[in-house]
Amino acid sequence: MKLSTQLISPVDGSILVERNFASQQQIDAALSAASNAQIKWKKSSVAERATFCIAIVEAMVSMKDQIVPELAWQMGRPIRYGAGEVRGFEERARYMIDIAEKALADIEITEKFGFKRYIRREPLGTVFVVAPWNYPYLTAVNSIIPALMAGNAVILKHASQTLLVGERFAKACEMAQLPVGLFCNLVLDHQQTASIISSGLVNQVNFTGSVDGGKAMEASAAGHFLGMGLELGGKDPAYVRADADIAHAVENLVDGSFFNSGQSCCGIERIYVDQAIYPEFIDRFVALTKTYVLGNPLDESTTLGPVIKPAAAEFVRGQIKQALEMGAKALIDEKLFAANQHGTAYLAPQILVDVNHQMSVMRDESFGPVVGIMAVQSDAQAIELMNDSEFGLTASIWTNDLLAAERIGDQIQTGTVFMNRCDALDPALVWTGVKNTGRGATLASVGYENLTRPKSFHLRHEI
Repeated sequence: MKLSTQLISPVDGSILVERNFASQQQIDAALSAASNAQIKWKKSSVAERATFCIAIVEAMVSMKDQIVPELAWQMGRPIRYGAGEVRGFEERARYMIDIAEKALADIEITEKFGFKRYIRREPLGTVFVVAPWNYPYLTAVNSIIPALMAGNAVILKHASQTLLVGERFAKACEMAQLPVGLFCNLVLDHQQTASIISSGLVNQVNFTGSVDGGKAMEASAAGHFLGMGLELGGKDPAYVRADADIAHAVENLVDGSFFNSGQSCCGIERIYVDQAIYPEFIDRFVALTKTYVLGNPLDESTTLGPVIKPAAAEFVRGQIKQALEMGAKALIDEKLFAANQHGTAYLAPQILVDVNHQMSVMRDESFGPVVGIMAVQSDAQAIELMNDSEFGLTASIWTNDLLAAERIGDQIQTGTVFMNRCDALDPALVWTGVKNTGRGATLASVGYENLTRPKSFHLRHEI
């Protein structure tokens, strides 16, 4: 039985940090403290909670200079982009704090003589957040701040690849003087995580990760009537219509495909382009991709860092190899990217054409810097191909026709429809998915519905 976990940096394969797993005594103490603290926290006003949550946000932002290089070392994102995650963290947190008063207000029912009737949004109790490594602050904040604002306590289990992020959240809560017990960061193995879910001592589980991970969460929760928020796999498509602004589409879709080394929940993994503009689109896409710089993420010139581990790089290489054997054509010469080395986490970006949906690269989540591009003859064909997936997180449509985007978007099986943008998140809009991408929702006012339970008051005051 392992007593600790090591964070292996993708930058150079070194052990960045090592942490002991929590003891059963520490877990029990955290769950008990959360339950006790939440009883009092529930009675506080939304405005009182906001004061603490704003202080948490400000504390986290004050640590930006430490957070950015830590992110590079932990998961390989170039330091030139690290501040963007801190900005996104702040934007999402502040938005959810700002809307909380209205979103959590009682729902007043139309007056009826002799009765007072309303629906109150009650906090659930303790929310267990299991966060991923790829956007470690952004994904975690989607649940943590709204959960606290809704009157819940939070237990955080962060990914072993981003252990320091959990510690930063704990530090920010400490700096904000959040009442003791309301937030706890625990280092846990899979069995401990499953035990907490099945303990009956948490009331909601919010998990971002793989489909298999989501199935394991649901299995642990079986029979406990827990709320489950699951954001799982993705294979997000883009459709570029003939009337699209090609330069704009290429600029954004290259970024959407390769930002974070392709390790984005809503990154672009497959692109369908109207055959009339297909040749020009491909030429421009290839030219822009060749300008990327693969290298050490601590170098300011680097625009493409390593993927999370050598095994992830080999998985993507395997997808590319299979596609080539099945007739696909690779448009990027790996030799243009000197840092690309087998056996390491450094992987050159790749564009594949002559692909089809029998190939893994067009069907299975890659989570790396590879994208397949197909020509299509019509909106109908594009819709059919976009829907030919077990996943459904986001889909983007690139066109100058708003009505067409709405019409096509209405037919796509996805949680979010984008027009002329991709790989983005607006906290005013709900973040959700369909099919094997999961269930539940975060952000926007709808996100609060998943962190509260309705309680009806039916009060007859005239007899």
